[in-house]
Amino acid sequence: MSAWHAAQVVATERVTASARALTLAAPGFAGALAGQHVDLRLTAPDGYQAVRSYSLARVGRDEVVEIAVDEVPGGEVSPYLVREARPGDRMEVRGPLGGFFVWRPADAGPVQLVAGGSGIVPLAAMARARGASPSTAEFRLLASVRTPADAFWADELAATDGLTTTWLYSREAPAGAARPPGRLTRDDVVAHAVGPDAGARVFVCGPTGFVEAAAGLLLDVGHDPAHVLTERFGGG
Repeated sequence: MSAWHAAQVVATERVTASARALTLAAPGFAGALAGQHVDLRLTAPDGYQAVRSYSLARVGRDEVVEIAVDEVPGGEVSPYLVREARPGDRMEVRGPLGGFFVWRPADAGPVQLVAGGSGIVPLAAMARARGASPSTAEFRLLASVRTPADAFWADELAATDGLTTTWLYSREAPAGAARPPGRLTRDDVVAHAVGPDAGARVFVCGPTGFVEAAAGLLLDVGHDPAHVLTERFGGG
């Protein structure tokens, strides 16, 4: 198991009304791959500790940890990270963790990213890594969020080199949108995802229900189960 590293918040950025990105200086942390995550440990003055796992939002800089946290109502850790954490606050991180749900710049072939809500975080790390590398792999992102206001980094992703992004809305769509609000459907996958004949690696991340539904749709349209990689999240 990886060792714990002392970390300190050095910057924060509001991502949506309920989410914030945090950058931490973490001496000794190195070698992270896009798609990996870290364990984050907070210790209260009375010694009580809470540990949560968060996907890395960006990789490529050793001794720097960048995460993005969406507040879970009633959660124990996420409300503090989203509302209260400030530069100078100290915590611990362990990682990078995970070696299955990752993309490397040397990986060949097209990539399809499918995100539900804040499940976009590790997929954004992959898109950012693709944009910063010499890779020419085709990248597509199909992201489902409740409303336009819930979209993480929409402007940045729209401008990311080599990435084609499609946003879908489950509760409220922008004025004039051709697609009415609703959950991800088979027609959405057919219209906006890389076709199964391309042999793409597919990364799906989000809440458990979304991940199971999206993976089922991808298999239904013919994607190879061995090429559909999933990661789900929970807790607060």
